[in-house]
Amino acid sequence: MSGPGKRPEPRQHADDGTASQEAGHEVSHEPSDTRAERGVISELLDSIEAGNEADGGAKEAAARITVGALVDRMGERSFAPVLLLPALIMVSPLSSIPGSPTVSGLIIALIAGQMLFGRDQLWLPGPLRRVSVPVPRLRQAVLFLRRPVGAIEPRLRPRLTILARWPMSLVVLATCLAITFFMPLMEVLPLVASIAALAISLFAVGLILRDGLMILLGYAVVALAIWVARQFVG
Repeated sequence: MSGPGKRPEPRQHADDGTASQEAGHEVSHEPSDTRAERGVISELLDSIEAGNEADGGAKEAAARITVGALVDRMGERSFAPVLLLPALIMVSPLSSIPGSPTVSGLIIALIAGQMLFGRDQLWLPGPLRRVSVPVPRLRQAVLFLRRPVGAIEPRLRPRLTILARWPMSLVVLATCLAITFFMPLMEVLPLVASIAALAISLFAVGLILRDGLMILLGYAVVALAIWVARQFVG
């Protein structure tokens, strides 16, 4: 254990290579040049598409893919890219599916909470892992995201890294967790849900690539979501 006021060192999990952290430590791997060059968001979209192809089969129109299958497709990654997965889905037109803000909010809350408490491996309860979405709708969501992702990724780089490191990373995760508490209320405000998910996506990208500018943009988008929600209810 680390002494009071000292930052604990990360442990490497023996089985899946996932970086584990004690509570209060950094929440994702240091970004490698290879990952930054290839584009972590594009890699995530590729993982989703690979899952679509695996589960699509001949009857693609009726095919569905589960949350558990999508998470498993992520392989040996740190928690932050997995946090990005449901957030990106909510930014896409999939946010209009009834119940998706609530389910996504639960998933994001579990991931952010486990990151805060430094779990070694991601855990999702069986009912959430069995939630499924139509493969064609998911494929449309990926296509919808490709163009903006392609425009943004070349501009991502480590900067203002203090905002993505401990202890500021705790503020980011706590903000993500706070957002999820309001996700069920966003069922009737899908636009607000998408804006909130965009903020979480920016936070996740900022943590993955140590890009503090993305984190600052995430806070700005949170403020925008609050303003839009007040216009609807006020």
